[in-house]
Amino acid sequence: MSGNLKLGLQMGYWGRTPPAGALDTIKEAEALGFDSLWTAESWGSDALTPLAWWGSQTTTMRLGTSLCQLSARTPTAMAMAALTMDHLSNGRFVLGLGVSGPQVVEGWYGQDFSKPLGRTREYIDIVRQVLRREAPVTSPGPHYPLPYPGGMGLGKPLKSITHPLRSDIPIIMGAEGPKNIALAAEIADGWFPIFFAPRAMGSFQAQLDEGFARPGAKRTREDFEVLAFAPTIIHDDVEAAADLYRPAIALYVGGMGAKEMNFHFDVFCRMGWEAEATKIQDLYLAGHKDEATAAVPTKMVEDIALVGPKEKIRDDLAMWKESMLTTLLINGSPADLRTMAELVL
Repeated sequence: MSGNLKLGLQMGYWGRTPPAGALDTIKEAEALGFDSLWTAESWGSDALTPLAWWGSQTTTMRLGTSLCQLSARTPTAMAMAALTMDHLSNGRFVLGLGVSGPQVVEGWYGQDFSKPLGRTREYIDIVRQVLRREAPVTSPGPHYPLPYPGGMGLGKPLKSITHPLRSDIPIIMGAEGPKNIALAAEIADGWFPIFFAPRAMGSFQAQLDEGFARPGAKRTREDFEVLAFAPTIIHDDVEAAADLYRPAIALYVGGMGAKEMNFHFDVFCRMGWEAEATKIQDLYLAGHKDEATAAVPTKMVEDIALVGPKEKIRDDLAMWKESMLTTLLINGSPADLRTMAELVL
């Protein structure tokens, strides 16, 4: 985790419609020296199609998913997409993967969410087998057995027809829970913390160290990527800027998960916001979304976002630069991107 902080453009997933002016923003980011472009998926637009479409208009930025959901594709289908994207981008693809949550996995994909750690380990192992192309792909399961142990009994181990451009396409894991963070440090090339607070690095440092210390860990602290989204709202009024991001925190803490299982809620609790997060969640789940949004403290916003005048953001960036972060993911207008490039690059 060394070197200068890089900038990445986080396009995320689409709302009701595709984002207006996206390609102009992406071209501006590349011209400014942004290192990477990222797309995501939830239960609407997918991550890969926009990345391929927009990425075809770029030449230097890495093209990554943050994240592709495991349950959206079998491991071999994900590996096929990764090797295809890597060829089309001349070796610029980065595969970001995450398990999502039980509401999406069971409600949208119709699959079992249980044992996410075991599923992730097995999934990534199969993806890496495909990319290495050393032998026909096999897996004993239990989550993704190959060949399938049933059916007509005619399944056979196969190697990819297409030779991957790179056998070591970087794999970045999205992880929020302590055990999943440790797994990311053990088997992945990097980590996406969906919410990252430089002030609260101690809340996840121990888990990363545990993963790095495991036998066979793929990376060390020195060559492991940490890519965190920092919502950036440049505005003369700090409170007005925070108001623009409070609804997102209220949604994730209050509504993106059930009361008994909400990984986003748990992250804020570990960062020291348990009382506030509990109040937000109670209000949100009771149907009082506006009150839940109003209950998000400005300091809670400032922990994970860059809000306020340019001079304040310059000062706040110091803590992000001193953290373990390797890439700061941001979004905004071309003017915002120019300001952040000036402050970071």
